Amino acid sequence: MTWKPNYTISDKLLFTIREIGESIGEIKSFSLTGKTLAKLELEARELSSFASTSIEGNPLALTDVKYLLKNKKEHIRDTEREVLNYNKALRKLYTDVGDQAFKLNKATLEKTQKQVVEGLMDNPSDIGHIRQAPVVIRNPRKLDEFVFLPPEAKDVEALIKDMFDFINTHIGKIDPIILAGIFHRQCVIIHPFMDGNGRTTRLITTAILGKAGLDLFEIFSFENYYNQNITRYFKAVGLQGDYYDLKGEIDFTGWLEYFADGILDELRRIRKALPEKLEAKPRLEPHHKQVLGYIAEQGSITQREYSQISNRSLAARKLDFERLLTLGLIKTEGSGRGTYYVRKASSD
Repeated sequence: MTWKPNYTISDKLLFTIREIGESIGEIKSFSLTGKTLAKLELEARELSSFASTSIEGNPLALTDVKYLLKNKKEHIRDTEREVLNYNKALRKLYTDVGDQAFKLNKATLEKTQKQVVEGLMDNPSDIGHIRQAPVVIRNPRKLDEFVFLPPEAKDVEALIKDMFDFINTHIGKIDPIILAGIFHRQCVIIHPFMDGNGRTTRLITTAILGKAGLDLFEIFSFENYYNQNITRYFKAVGLQGDYYDLKGEIDFTGWLEYFADGILDELRRIRKALPEKLEAKPRLEPHHKQVLGYIAEQGSITQREYSQISNRSLAARKLDFERLLTLGLIKTEGSGRGTYYVRKASSD
């Protein structure tokens, strides 16, 4: 492996990833039945199929997409085929990840692109095959103005291999959101196909989130976040200029922050959509239980005492106390440096 992406785990990124974990935990704490999960997955696929194709200029409205996916049509237009292709590819990836059959490699990338562009491209050599010709990314409003020159065709396969080697080597070692985000941007930069790059990238990104262990990846659509401000998405994920002039200076940090924001935004949307009658039970992480256990034994706990029994950072420890306060499980006593925490009685 020769490629190592440049990024920093900024405070903003770390905080957003933590919030994502807590949002997933909150959603999982609801009494979600199999029927409810199936409904959420269906809605996510509808939204993803709409948003990801809309990003590329597909004019179909969300209501049209939902109708199309629920009703078979004998004769379909290219705009409809584009949506059906995306939905079919997404369902296949869900199944493969669930069956632990998903493999992150060139063959999967090519197969996914083939599903995406099936019936939409004329040249067979461009369907399901890494490009063998140069491409230019142009300004969609000024087609005579180029925005980005991706890598030359002769370098694409090696760049893809390095990218996949990095992701596969670090699954289980680096947070799924960081891995999926790195893949997403690097694949867009490499631009491995003559067409279908964005849709293929977003599909594989979804599968990486699942393969790398992000719970509930099937029920949210990060593509929806991008579709709300397409200009911002393209600016965040892409580059401007010649790849070979820029490759040594590419920093993924800002993009990863934006990518994580998109996932958190979607999880919050899902949480708001859940009926309140599915009463959520407070979900406690091991570190929360550690605080409550200490209080049960000692009667109270201070920030200093928590630091002595935990290796979590100061910021993380503060968040732990805030979480327990929000849940009504503890309360503060004292003030200033004399502040400490005790268990909150149900009558308080």
